[in-house]
Amino acid sequence: MNMTPRGRYLVRMAAANLAATVFVAVAFIGVGFRTPWSVAAEALGVASLFSVSIGTLCAVFIPRISPRLWRHRFPLNWLMLIACMFAFAMAGSVLTIAILTGIGYIPAAQFTGWLLGSARYAIVTTLLFGISISAYEMARTRLDEAALALRTKERDEAEARRAAIEAQLASLESRVQPHFLFNTLNSIASLIQTDPNGAERMTAQLASLVRSSLDAADGPLVRLDQELRTVRDYLDIERVRFGDRLKRELTIDENAAAALVPRFSLQTLVENAVKYAIAPRRGGGRVSIRAAARDGRVRIEVEDDGPGFEARAVPPNHGLALLRQRLALTYGDRATLNVQSVPGRTVVFVEVPESGFSRTI
Repeated sequence: MNMTPRGRYLVRMAAANLAATVFVAVAFIGVGFRTPWSVAAEALGVASLFSVSIGTLCAVFIPRISPRLWRHRFPLNWLMLIACMFAFAMAGSVLTIAILTGIGYIPAAQFTGWLLGSARYAIVTTLLFGISISAYEMARTRLDEAALALRTKERDEAEARRAAIEAQLASLESRVQPHFLFNTLNSIASLIQTDPNGAERMTAQLASLVRSSLDAADGPLVRLDQELRTVRDYLDIERVRFGDRLKRELTIDENAAAALVPRFSLQTLVENAVKYAIAPRRGGGRVSIRAAARDGRVRIEVEDDGPGFEARAVPPNHGLALLRQRLALTYGDRATLNVQSVPGRTVVFVEVPESGFSRTI
């Protein structure tokens, strides 16, 4: 069961009063293992009444006056605290003896004698336990303040990392989408003179593609089947430009259709294949797209039959490098992007969690 800070403080004060009671009974009254239980019980009762009276005054008032005391430097602050404890010890002793007198345990004539006799024990015990407890509570308070400051700092740093990641994701996406749009507009421009009707169809397809991308702009992830629609629109646009030179093949597992992937991620891979494997070759080439779900992960493959390239030499602003950054920022180490490339066959493998978004910060 979780206790409130005040509840834990009261438990500590009760434990301190119990320890003080035993200390007084053993150290000053002489209670030991051989003391008759009736005598020991009487001594413990009187000692507990002193402890409760003095301890309650200390527990109630010291936390209230400590902030004012600690405004002063050492040793003045501790001297003032000791003076307060001395006063509480005397006040508590007066209260206790008054109670004992009132119930008839002490004759009224012995009030002053009891006060003078018990004052020494009360002051020593109060200072011993009071200073120890005050030092403990002060250290505990500073530790709690440090822990709170650390948690606050960690929370602020986590928020800052999350904001930085979101900003970086937005930056990366903004670099991918204009890249695609500029390439498409260049393709349209190249057809205006030679194939006006094709340029018109291509413009309509681009408008549809841009509309769908704007509809999905509220989040960094889209369903794989939605990403595939984007890829089909893109390939339809490029087929206007390349005709039969561009051959495509799609093999998609229905179980993978609902997986979430970064927006324009698959389109980026296909665009790279078209740009580097199809466009430079007079005879064109083939782009194959495969996706399957297995063991809680979705594997996406984009293959082309182009001349291949050195995967380790990919520049930082290349589409593959940008996509690798987006995957890392979105999924942490739960997503991978690998490339196998030899002349005549290049395959890019992307694996993401089937459950979708799991950003780590």
